[in-house]
Amino acid sequence: MKKIFNIQQAAFGALILLTVATTGCKKYLDINNDPNRPTEAPINGLLAATTQNTGLNVFRVANAGPNYYVQYFASPNASSPTDIYDRVDYSGLWRSLYDNMTDLYDLQELATRSNSTAHLGMAKVMMAINLSMTINLWGNVPYSEAFKGDNLRPKFDDAQQLHTTCINLLDEGIAELRKTPTVAVTPAADFMHGATAASATVWNSTNRIWWIRTAFAIKARLLNQLSKTSGYSSSAVLSAVDSAYTNNAMESRVTIFTLRNPWATVARNQASLVLDGWLSTQFITNTMMANTPNQDPRLPRLTNLTRFGDYRGTRNGAGRVGTGTTNDECYLVLAGYYSADASPLFVATFEEVEFIEAEGALRAGDRTRAYNAYLAGIRANMDKVGVAATARDAYIARPTVGVGSASLQLSDIFREKYIAMFLSPVTFDDARRFNYAYTGFQLPLNAILTSPIRRLDYPSSEQQRNGGNTPAVGALTDRLWWDR
Repeated sequence: MKKIFNIQQAAFGALILLTVATTGCKKYLDINNDPNRPTEAPINGLLAATTQNTGLNVFRVANAGPNYYVQYFASPNASSPTDIYDRVDYSGLWRSLYDNMTDLYDLQELATRSNSTAHLGMAKVMMAINLSMTINLWGNVPYSEAFKGDNLRPKFDDAQQLHTTCINLLDEGIAELRKTPTVAVTPAADFMHGATAASATVWNSTNRIWWIRTAFAIKARLLNQLSKTSGYSSSAVLSAVDSAYTNNAMESRVTIFTLRNPWATVARNQASLVLDGWLSTQFITNTMMANTPNQDPRLPRLTNLTRFGDYRGTRNGAGRVGTGTTNDECYLVLAGYYSADASPLFVATFEEVEFIEAEGALRAGDRTRAYNAYLAGIRANMDKVGVAATARDAYIARPTVGVGSASLQLSDIFREKYIAMFLSPVTFDDARRFNYAYTGFQLPLNAILTSPIRRLDYPSSEQQRNGGNTPAVGALTDRLWWDR
């Protein structure tokens, strides 16, 4: 309870006052009930906690390791564990994901008892988001026995079956969200779609529609993730795309934080010489973002020029080449689109949907649809980060980008998606589906593994408390079921 109430006290205050005003005197005179010690979180309080933490978990997953594995980031220290594929203990990340999924389980139970279709629908969609991130990092994980509190050593469920569970949760969530709400949703409690407009006073059909479109965006993501398996269906992917976002405004994004956007904290760390958020050579140079005279127009919206008047990344595993206190390399900066104090934190985006459509259509043989979606994904991302239309169009006109529908390849889609999905944990999934075949991608210096990392080791907290059920991990190059 303390964890829930500390997240957004102002939002919950109104809920508590409403409860006091509408509760009869008899209840408060009942000597067997203490009104100052609630045994159950208010439903909108749980919604606030889980919507904000779903966004924060997207950050936590990306920043824990995946941003280094896909080489968005590089450590300023030589042979850093996250750079060289060493086994890292992600107990804190595991706890954050399971804390939120436990709250989501409680939100589903409370919504069912309260007959609240809207809360139940949102809870199911968020459970799918958090669970999918968990299984994409570790594979088999506890789920069916994980949240009731009566089993301290829950079994590990099969990851492939849990992927199906995520799809089912999304379908169930969509069905609930399509119903007319039976319990009012406080707009300020919905951090993903209801709290983006400060003046909002009513959670209405627009909020519900955007939640439904978010569910379809996540469904398209998870179906597209099956591209290496016999279960892949381009028609199923494209069907989900058809019901997902149609513009940037619909996206799921968290914009209200206890202090600031967490990527801004990374940028502030670097500005305070607590070295953090160093951009990799792979992202800055090997994608051709920094190549002159054809520099990517998004680059100035993400980082600053070095003291040499150019953009330079850090080779993964090599560590810093300068002092670490002078501007020799590129870092996340507070002026960056994704890393300012008030920057949005994205859960799912329109450009992701467009690139999923491009891939699905290309695999289906519809080159015209694939190429149009590919260009739409580039435009959507450039428009979002604030690139001028003339610079955007000039970029698309480059022969290496505007290749034409007849020449479009999966490598073009993966390259542009890699750039557009900067800082997203989804890129770790894409890198494994693409076998890390990005132009110029190379193993970090002093890499422990002989090929890129494919999964995380189970955290020490789980091995110690639930060691009898925790699967053994042979090597971090072991591929998850959808990556074979």
